[in-house]
Amino acid sequence: MVRLSRRMSKYLVMALFLLPAAAIIVLFLVVPSVLTILISLTNLDYRFKWEWVGLSNYQTFVSDPNTPIFVRNTIIYVTGTLAFNVGVGLLLALLSTHVHDALGTFMRAAWYLPRVLPSVIWAFVMMWIFSPMDTGFLNSLLKSAGLSPVPWTFKYYWPFLYIVNGFIGCSLGMVIFSSAIKSIPQDLIVAAKVDGASGLTIVRRIILPLIKWHIAFVVAYQTLSLLASFEYILLTLDGGPGYYSTEVMILQAYHLAFGQYLAAMRYGYAAVFVTILLVIGLVLSVVYWKVFRLHKLMAEPVLE
Repeated sequence: MVRLSRRMSKYLVMALFLLPAAAIIVLFLVVPSVLTILISLTNLDYRFKWEWVGLSNYQTFVSDPNTPIFVRNTIIYVTGTLAFNVGVGLLLALLSTHVHDALGTFMRAAWYLPRVLPSVIWAFVMMWIFSPMDTGFLNSLLKSAGLSPVPWTFKYYWPFLYIVNGFIGCSLGMVIFSSAIKSIPQDLIVAAKVDGASGLTIVRRIILPLIKWHIAFVVAYQTLSLLASFEYILLTLDGGPGYYSTEVMILQAYHLAFGQYLAAMRYGYAAVFVTILLVIGLVLSVVYWKVFRLHKLMAEPVLE
């Protein structure tokens, strides 16, 4: 009986510690998700009248000729930006950890600067650099060299968005990868050099296998965050330059709900896009959990 009471008291203490986190998850994740799903089953608009329409909004989504455009743009945006973020972040981490510590710290600080800048300022700077006008930074250089200006944001809008978002996103991977590389025992690196291994071999055979869990985490985290990312698309191209050229699903949801005139605000239909992205995020979470075996990153709890 005493042993049972002690066990119950331990579980009670655990529940008390978990209660604040559970309350936050329910309040800010579960409740908004349920509300979004419920709103998607209504024709809620600027009048804020809940009129249930069932799956009518989803039928509209399926039959809309623009839906394939939104889906295609979302896939292009997420995969391209993810590749840029992870690849450049890993490259920066390798470079900054294989130079003098002071220089490496300066490199990481310089690349982290765009993340701490206000979003509007960063978007304004990038629009000036890649402006299709003659007064843009890159076109000014081309003009001074006797070359013709290039319509960067009109002709190369996806690479432009990869760069705008990638300079922000790669800094997170750079910091995580740099910390992981610095935690590798130097004895392994020294032993490999003594055996005659080249720098590329050390990276391929030692560093990358030892930081694979960190790479898996960054890939999973940034995939899910990019599904809900539209800030810099909105601030720069706003879904253009052509007919929905860069309009991703989450940006279309914003435009439906908040980006139009008052009478055109369609909260119910916008919630359909968010709900579908929520389902996609849940599916990808399970896939990443299984494929990357992320459960191995979590140690089993021990009760003492």
